[in-house]
Amino acid sequence: MPADVGPARGILRPAPGPGRFHHARLAPSAALAGVVQHFWIVRWDLQGAAPQVRETLPHPNVHLVFEPGRTRIHGIHSGRFTRVLEQHGAVFGIKFRPGAFRPFLQRPVSTLRNRSVSLQEVFGIAGAPLEASLFAQEDDARQAGIAEAFLGARLPPVDDDVTLVGEMVDGICADRGITTVEHLLARWPMSRRRLQRLFNEYVGIGAKWVVNRYRMHEALERLARGGAADWAGLALELGYFDQPHFIRDFKALVGCTPTEYMGRFPPPAKP
Repeated sequence: MPADVGPARGILRPAPGPGRFHHARLAPSAALAGVVQHFWIVRWDLQGAAPQVRETLPHPNVHLVFEPGRTRIHGIHSGRFTRVLEQHGAVFGIKFRPGAFRPFLQRPVSTLRNRSVSLQEVFGIAGAPLEASLFAQEDDARQAGIAEAFLGARLPPVDDDVTLVGEMVDGICADRGITTVEHLLARWPMSRRRLQRLFNEYVGIGAKWVVNRYRMHEALERLARGGAADWAGLALELGYFDQPHFIRDFKALVGCTPTEYMGRFPPPAKP
């Protein structure tokens, strides 16, 4: 399994403080490439150090998150995700491709929005020993192999709508020129009603939300690279009507204005 799955996006607090951290992201095998975006592993040891806050912006993905005694399947979180790390611990996650969890769930993915369910609710009693099996290993690839075997034995039949929705979300992520639902419909012609139904049924949230979140990820990447503080120009480039609407949405999601964010998390100094 190759370890390079591209850079992480949407991280609000990229610089770790004192303590020991391990973060890995592993691509799935070809057999699961249409279902799993990647596996991710986080381990930390903060014994003797202060707790640390980690925040990320949401992605349009369902996550199956394994943590001793706290394993859950998490639907799309519409706001930023905040987690306080303390003492020591480990988490193993499966990030499903957008739309790909619908055949496992057997109901609209929107029913998981801003909530989580147990592993057993979706996978039954067969999922009960999986947590213990994963944490009996400390090797990243072996953990991913255990998860691969579990999902590989339970792959649902091919669903053409899963493929379609996945292509659309990939397009939104890759093409920064897609800033409105109209742009999306121009590339994948269909009625607006069908688009909304597909995204709520398979992704778990509306297409407009997905477009806005990926454009907000783009804004963060610009700030991380030390982009110029031309907020009006950036707002228009990201598809906003004007600067105030962009500033309002940024503050509502990130918790501060772009200027305040730059003050808290300045880009690294150039050599």
